[in-house]
Order: sequence, then structure tokens, then C-alpha cells
Amino acid sequence: MRIDPASEVLPAMAPQAPRAPRPAVESSMPLSTTSFAELGVPDALVRVLAGQGITHPFPIQEATMVDALAGRDLLGRGRTGSGKTIAFALPMLTRLAASGTRRQASRPRGLVLVPTRELANQVHAVIQPLAQALGLRTTTIFGGVGANPQIAALRSGVDVVVACPGRLEDHVQSGHAKLDAVEITVLDEADHMCDLGFLPAVVRLLGRTPANGQRMLFSATLDKAVDSLVARFLTQQVVHSVDAADAPPVEMDHHVFHLDDEQRLPVLVELATRSPRTVMFTRTKHRAKTLTRQLIANGVRAVEMHGNLAQAARERNLAAFSSGAATTLVATDIAARGIHVDDVMLVIHADPPIEHKAYLHRSGRTARAGAAGTVITLMTNAQVHDVRQLTRKAGIDPTTTRVHRGHPLIAELS
Repeated sequence: MRIDPASEVLPAMAPQAPRAPRPAVESSMPLSTTSFAELGVPDALVRVLAGQGITHPFPIQEATMVDALAGRDLLGRGRTGSGKTIAFALPMLTRLAASGTRRQASRPRGLVLVPTRELANQVHAVIQPLAQALGLRTTTIFGGVGANPQIAALRSGVDVVVACPGRLEDHVQSGHAKLDAVEITVLDEADHMCDLGFLPAVVRLLGRTPANGQRMLFSATLDKAVDSLVARFLTQQVVHSVDAADAPPVEMDHHVFHLDDEQRLPVLVELATRSPRTVMFTRTKHRAKTLTRQLIANGVRAVEMHGNLAQAARERNLAAFSSGAATTLVATDIAARGIHVDDVMLVIHADPPIEHKAYLHRSGRTARAGAAGTVITLMTNAQVHDVRQLTRKAGIDPTTTRVHRGHPLIAELS
């Protein structure tokens, strides 16, 4: 059986009986007994959080809140899905609302730099209702969409900009955005920005913000590139780390499926058919597109996410996956950071990543904020050595099983 043609359709599988929901797994990332109000968060923001069902902070939020509210430069390390957005959003908005500075045209007072468009949208979705409760305006700036609405928003005056470095630098160079009034700057997913080659642009943008402003840097991992940003732009920073660098969430179950190459597609179809919400990762854009078509041809409601898609298509596909209209998202590493969809129970490395950081960031689409999840890596005979090295460097001790279509472990894990 070959898996290359996008039109290939596998023999129909027997219909599956509805499965009972998995039992809840106790989180190893417990909520604090301290309330947000006790940490100094204003009542208006506490009420917004409570309306979203958020009443107590996660460890990264509790650890950083007092120092961030006090205006200290801060370096926060927490694994993906640990709640970093709220950790910087609450103190940033609280301090901007209390500063007494009026917003000006083209001069934001708060700046959040992120590596991807999807993360910009998702960070903004967290920040916007909190900002509105304090009378603050926010906007997003990223490429792939028209520049004119962004220019208009800047001209009308905004308090907080959530931006990707490339498009923001375009606006700065054209004079539509000025960063000399920025009071607080946040670098979110700083390590990934460096991995994607944004370090020079980030350095140039930070160099345009006032040296006496507050700067907060949040990252899942700390490496030489991140260290260079810390040394250059943070002053007497407070460091908070709520887990070991590159630590995988213990709520994840890690499995390696050892299979013959001709079994890859049948096994992926069976996993996707059984699982209510799955993210599959491929190495290339072409592979993501091809695999999506193969899954659809076999009755899976799948959508793709990769760099060849226009921004409108990316947003449409992500919305379909978030709403449940699509049950499987097939993505390149563009989705390994910044895409958060609730209740992703299964992450599949259809193509094992090249390096261990990508494995951890991909896998972080499940088991977020204390929830449970399963990660499966497909491994052929030719990939045994590479996958073993990958999991060792990632600090993972997966369960490796020789499988084929119809193997009972597929039903158990999906």
C-alpha cells in the first residue's frame, strides 16, 4: 500500500461505538490557594477572570505577579501551556491603567512581541477583555493581512500593541508607529523568536523603547540567544522559573509507534477517526497539505496549517478546529507555538521533528494548564536511531510498541 497519492482512500473501518470520556487526571500544576486579589490584581480584572472561570493563579502567575506589579524587570521561565499570558497581561494592564499617561496617536504605551500571527491573535484574545475593563485600547500587528487597518488603529491611539517583529518594524520604519512612549515591553516565547531568526529585529525594536521602561521576558527555554537579550535589555531582573528547562509536562503520556512505512497512513486515519480532537505534525508544508487531503479522502474532518496558507485561510482553519467543525489539525512547526485550543487530547508526530526542542513545543499543544494528554510519535525502521536520540535529548522515556492498523493500543490511546 502506497501513501503518496493525495487521493488514496483506505478500506472502510468498522464504525466505532461512542467511547466514555477519559477520567480526570489530577494536575501536577495545582492552582494556588492565594487569590489574584491577594496578589494585588485590581477588582475589575479579578471580576473578568472570575467570569471566565479563572479564580486562582497557576505557579508562573503567582511567582511573577508581585515583582511584575512592582515594575521590576523580569525573566520568567515556564513550560508551554503554563499560563504565561495572564502572568504578564495582568501586571502590564494594571500598571498602564495606573500610570496616568494618556495614549497618543501612533505611540503605544505597552508592547508585546510574539513570534507568530496565531500567537498574536491568541494573546490579544486574552488581553482585550481585561484591557476593556480598565478602559484601555489594544490592537494586533502582524503580516499576511492588509496594513491599512493596522495603521488606522495606530493613528487612533492604542495603549497596548501585540505584534510580530517583522510587520511592526515595517510600521516603525514608515513612521506609522513610534516606540518612544512604550512604558512596558513583553517578549513572549522569546526562545522561539530567536529560533525563527527574529533576534536582529527584536534587538532593533527594543532599542527604540525607553531604557527606563519595564521589560518582561517569558520563555519556555533559556539559551544563548535569549541570554543575549537579557544581558542587553533587562536591568537587575528578577528570575522566576517554575519548572526545569525543557521539562515535559508529567500529565503527558508519551508513546512511540514502531510501524512499517505502508502502515503510516492507515494508522493515522484510525487515530484521527477515533480521537475527538487531534493535532498532527509534519516536517514540510507539502507533506501537511498532502496528508490533509489523504485524511479527508478517508472521512476525517481535517484542516491544514502551514506557511503557504494566506492569513485568512489560517484563521478560518483554526476557527474550524477550535469549534469542532474539524477534528484534526495537520500542521508544520508553525503551530508548535502559539496555538492553544482547549481539550486537545492527542498530539501525533506524523513526521518526527529534527530536534528535541521542536518535540517538546509540538507536544505542548496537549496537556496544557494541568490537563492530561497523549503524544504519539510514528517511527519506521529507518528512523529508529533518530527517534531514540530525539526522545533522550527531550528527557522523555516513551513506551515503544510495534503496531499496525487495528492494533488494540490505537483504540486505547485515541
